Amino acid sequence: MAKTKSSSRSCVRDRILTTASELFYKEGVQNVGIDRIIAESGVAKMSLYNHFKSKDALIAAWLQQQDESWRTWFQETVERLATQPEDRVLAIFDALKECFEQPDFRGCAFLNSAVELVDPEHPGYQVSLEHQQATFDYMLSLVKAANLPDAEELTEQLVILAVGATVVAMMKRNSSSAMQAKQAAAQLIAERQLVNSRSQK
Repeated sequence: MAKTKSSSRSCVRDRILTTASELFYKEGVQNVGIDRIIAESGVAKMSLYNHFKSKDALIAAWLQQQDESWRTWFQETVERLATQPEDRVLAIFDALKECFEQPDFRGCAFLNSAVELVDPEHPGYQVSLEHQQATFDYMLSLVKAANLPDAEELTEQLVILAVGATVVAMMKRNSSSAMQAKQAAAQLIAERQLVNSRSQK
């Protein structure tokens, strides 16, 4: 009986998160109220607050879920697209292109939410910062594996290119910014390698 009750609670929580995920990403976290989520998920208000103490907590839980699923997809996609360490750095942008071409793409959930929430102390904003750091760490691991010079600084520049491409893709509704960012990244890497080779002579 306890197992059934636990399973039921999990099902309700999943239903709330699924509904919130669709609405928050499509319409924005500030534009969607708790009553709308309750109505569309078909759960009682008390049930929602049994799982999430506030809308802020629900936003943070949604972003945590997005972080886990997106990072898993991103890493698996990069590794599928390229097998060699030096190729995986640029495969970052091929993966972004695939993301941008999804029919429901509406930009980065973390960037969008951070802009809407404004307050750096908001739990959702904190999750967005953690996501940004985790993404940086993964990209840094790729740069280091490829033995590229000035790994930290180069990674920061690659992140800026990736974020910029994401914003442009959202605004223009096409994926061309991913390949433009890839070309810029390739040039940046080539220039750094040239400078590094000259300094070693």
